[in-house]
Amino acid sequence: MLGNLVRRGLAAALGAVAAFAFATVASAQSGEPIKIGFGMSLTGPLAANGKSTLLAMKIWEDDVNAKGGLLGRPVKLVYYDDQSSPAQVPGIYTKLLDIDKVDLIVSGYASTQIAPAVPIAMQKNKLFVTLFGTGVNEHFNYNRYFSMIPTGPTPKPAFTRGFFEVAMAQSDKPKAVALAAADAEFGRNACEGARENAQKAKLKITYDKTYPPTTTDFTPIVRAIQASGADLVVYCSYPLDSVGLVKAMNEIGFKPKMWGGAMVGLQATVFKMQLGPLLNGIVNYDTWIPVKTLQFEGSMELLKKYQARAGAEGVDPLGWYMPVWGYAYLQVLGDSIAATKSLDDAKLADHMRQATFKTTVGDVKFGPQGEWTEERMLMVQFRNIKGNTLADVSNLAIEEVIYPAKYKSGDVIYPFEAAKK
Repeated sequence: MLGNLVRRGLAAALGAVAAFAFATVASAQSGEPIKIGFGMSLTGPLAANGKSTLLAMKIWEDDVNAKGGLLGRPVKLVYYDDQSSPAQVPGIYTKLLDIDKVDLIVSGYASTQIAPAVPIAMQKNKLFVTLFGTGVNEHFNYNRYFSMIPTGPTPKPAFTRGFFEVAMAQSDKPKAVALAAADAEFGRNACEGARENAQKAKLKITYDKTYPPTTTDFTPIVRAIQASGADLVVYCSYPLDSVGLVKAMNEIGFKPKMWGGAMVGLQATVFKMQLGPLLNGIVNYDTWIPVKTLQFEGSMELLKKYQARAGAEGVDPLGWYMPVWGYAYLQVLGDSIAATKSLDDAKLADHMRQATFKTTVGDVKFGPQGEWTEERMLMVQFRNIKGNTLADVSNLAIEEVIYPAKYKSGDVIYPFEAAKK
């Protein structure tokens, strides 16, 4: 009988603990949601990266709410499709702030979508944590701007610094370089940095032109670069441009000593599968892939959750490029809210300027213009891709991290023709 009484008492106690835990979580999320607003490219040429970013942001939302939310309130993401069009951005952020009355704003993906939102943030004195903007705040000098991208204090040259350093370290040094860029925010900024790197390396620039973002035929550009005598080629391109340029380079059979540089899109699984073996030999930037040296706290756990949901969401099945970043920039915001116990934009900005954040992309600290205090851009080389299936591009062996030394997984195969075999 005593045993029965003990068992009943234990069961009652456990039930009380469970009820208390449930009540605690429920009360923690009983307030009005903290609304975080943003535009994101869910259609158009930036959609492949925009949609995978959004899924990671939803996972962050779920993770935070499962732990009781922030400031005793649930978190709610409020977002609209910016259609990969900069023209849509100002209207979206005006609506978010004036009609939806969101508490905080963050940016969508990419420089072209960030730049037109900054004036709205400035006008409203809002904190603005951004995602993958290249040197955007050099135009605005806004003291509540914070950039989640590993380009460090000199973002424009950071995209191609590793490309030039790897090339100039070879015994058969290149002598001339060609630069081609999309005539849009990222393309111009990255190419400005590439020009600076080329001049520092004392390379002759044989071609230096922009092309309209609407360009679909890249054959004339590639032929002109080939005729210029360049032995290095740097492209600062957007996803669809990158695909067109890779195809044109292969169709013409142009084989400079090294090429690639700042080509957006080649990081996404959909484009890797589309191009397959055409990628072999290209040296291009990246920001994170799941090699051991880049497995920071929470990154692989996030990747597992992301991949489990990717099929149903219709997004990049691997998630090696944007998800860790989409999660991390909300981590920075959430950690600042928790630390300051506030949604006040000024208090949050003050905290971000001082703190070091532990995120899925490692330790993050921001400098004076809201850029990272330390640069951590990668250069990878594609190699040994055999076909166009998911299996062909999901093996880490097809992407060798060749720069910087701290994260290297292998050496560059140089010149390009040797890597193409």
